Amino acid sequence: MLAPGCEAAPHTMLIPYWRLSSFYLFYFALLGATAPFLALYFDHLGFSSARIGELVAIPMLMRCVAPNLWGWLGDYTGRRLAIVRFGAVCTLLSFSLIFVSHTYAWLALVMALHAFFWHAVLPQFEVITLAHLQKHTSRYSQIRLWGSIGFILTVVIMGRLFDWLSLDIYPVVVVVIMAGIIGASLWVPNAQPANHGNRLAGDGFLKQLRSPGVLAFYVCVALMQMSHGPYYTFLTLHLEHLGYSRGVIGLLWALGVVAEVLMFLGMSRILTRFSLRRVLLASFLLAALRWVLLGTLAEFFWVLLLAQVLHAATFGSFHAAAIAFVQRSFGAKQQGQGQALYAALSGTGGALGALYAGYSWNLLGPTFTFSLASVAALAAAVIIGFRLHEQNQGTLQ
Repeated sequence: MLAPGCEAAPHTMLIPYWRLSSFYLFYFALLGATAPFLALYFDHLGFSSARIGELVAIPMLMRCVAPNLWGWLGDYTGRRLAIVRFGAVCTLLSFSLIFVSHTYAWLALVMALHAFFWHAVLPQFEVITLAHLQKHTSRYSQIRLWGSIGFILTVVIMGRLFDWLSLDIYPVVVVVIMAGIIGASLWVPNAQPANHGNRLAGDGFLKQLRSPGVLAFYVCVALMQMSHGPYYTFLTLHLEHLGYSRGVIGLLWALGVVAEVLMFLGMSRILTRFSLRRVLLASFLLAALRWVLLGTLAEFFWVLLLAQVLHAATFGSFHAAAIAFVQRSFGAKQQGQGQALYAALSGTGGALGALYAGYSWNLLGPTFTFSLASVAALAAAVIIGFRLHEQNQGTLQ
C-alpha cells in the first residue's frame, strides 16, 4: 500500500511506506520508553543522581563505538537488513538480563550490552530507507514522523500507567516494545543505495569526510547532543520536583514530539526554500533558548509548553537536515559509515551531556546545568555559521 504523496519511484519500484514506517514506530517507541523514564526507573531503584547519570551515559558511550563497527560491516558486506534484524533480536535478549539483578554493576553491564546491539540498528535502517526513497529523499520526513508517533503513544501511555501502577513493571513494557522492533524488521524489504550526485562509489570515506564543512558539521552534532544531556536525563525528575504529575509529564513529552511531527510534515517544503546551513543554524539557536527556559522558568506552565514546542527545532528540523546532509555528503559505499558516524558522535555528545548533568545536578542545580547546555548549543551555532557555507551543500531537490 502506498501512502498519499509517496508515488512510484523510478523503474516501477514502489516505496514500501507502511513497512518502513512501522519500524520507525516501534524503534522510537523504545526511545519514548527510555528517554523520559529510564532515569525515573533508576531513581525508583534508589540510585543517586550521579549513578543515574552514569547509567544513562553508558548506552550513549556505547553509541560512540558500536555504530562505526556495524556501519563498516554494513558497507563491507551490503547485508544491512540482516544486521538490523540481528541487532534487534540481540537487543531484546541482552536487555532481558535486567530481570536477573538490580545491582549497579549488573545494570551497567545490561546497559552496555543491549546498547551495543541497539545502536547497530538505526544507522543501517536509515540507509535502507534512503535507498528505497532513491531521489525522493525529501519524503524521508513523511516516513520518519511515524517514529515520532510511536514516541508520543509510548510516553502518554507509560506516563498514565506509572501514575496507576508501580515502576516495577517498567522492564516488561520495554521488552514488549523490543519485540515489536523485531517483528517490524522482518516485514521490511531490503534495498541497496545507488550512487548519487557527484560522489563516486570509489571515493574513500576519509576523503569525503574531509570535504569542506563536513567535519564542522559532525562537531556540531556532538555539541547539539551534549546540550540535550540534562533534558534526556533529568527532565522528568526536574518536573516531578516542581510538582507535576507523571501523567502530565508524559503529556508534556508527547507535546514536544507532536511539534516534531508537525515539523517533519513540513520539512520537504522547508528544505526546498532554505539551505541546510540555515535550517541547522536556526535549530541550534532555538535549542539554546529552550534550555534556558527549562532551567529557569519551568515552574510556569505556559513557559514549559513553549519550551516543549521548541522540540520541533531542537530535534525535528535538526535531525531531518542532518540526515539530508549526511546523505548528500557521502557516496553509496560510504553511506553506512556516514550515518554511523552521525550516530556515534550523537552518542559521544549525549554521553558527555548525561555525565556532566549527573555530576552537576545536585552540586550546582538545574539552572546552571541547563545553562551549560545552552552554551553548547550556542557554540554549535557559531561553528556552523562560520564553517559551513552555502556553496558547500545547498538545499534538497
